[in-house]
Amino acid sequence: MEPRPTAAPGSFGGGLTITDRLWRIHVRNVARLVEKTMIVAGCNADVVLTDDRTVQRLNFLARGRNKPTNVLTYERPPEIFLAFGTVRREAREAGRAVAAHLTHLLVHGALHLAGHDHHHAGQARRMENAEAKMLARLGVKNPWKNR
Repeated sequence: MEPRPTAAPGSFGGGLTITDRLWRIHVRNVARLVEKTMIVAGCNADVVLTDDRTVQRLNFLARGRNKPTNVLTYERPPEIFLAFGTVRREAREAGRAVAAHLTHLLVHGALHLAGHDHHHAGQARRMENAEAKMLARLGVKNPWKNR
């Protein structure tokens, strides 16, 4: 399945909310990174950069899982929530910059909103390929290579 863009090419009409100041400390020009990534992903979702506690609460309410996760997406209204602590921990574990991992997770969330999923092997491969293509356009190394 090819992604269904949710924004006109070259535009980003979504909003950005940053509730955890650590995003601004650890990701240089975070607002520009989000805008550029969402334009490449063709996604107009609102993006909320927040903390683990907030995402844990949302994850419990939406999915019944009482733990933080890296990214949550909501279709109506289209929103992507990212948890700073989890994103930073995963980036460190993978030996990646927080900015690179944030970019990957924004693309991942945008693809979910466009109809992609990764519950089955074939779906996961298609989603990973789409992620890798978008990340290459953004100058971010393929996270699926050499794993």
